[in-house]
Amino acid sequence: MTDGPPSAGYTAVKVFTATKAMERADLGEVITTWLEQQGDIQVVDTVVRQSSDRQFHCLTIVIFYRRA
Repeated sequence: MTDGPPSAGYTAVKVFTATKAMERADLGEVITTWLEQQGDIQVVDTVVRQSSDRQFHCLTIVIFYRRA
């Protein structure tokens, strides 16, 4: 995981977001299931961001990948 721009060499991006507490709690399982369904991919980089206001907390996980 990096803070800057993703590494070169990716061919696709998948974005996962969640704002509700239950969605945020389940996000890891959602991502794991998605990764398992993709077959032979190579994750090049991931970026995790959180943003909040008075009412909502949004968690975003971006996966940069390429087909292996």
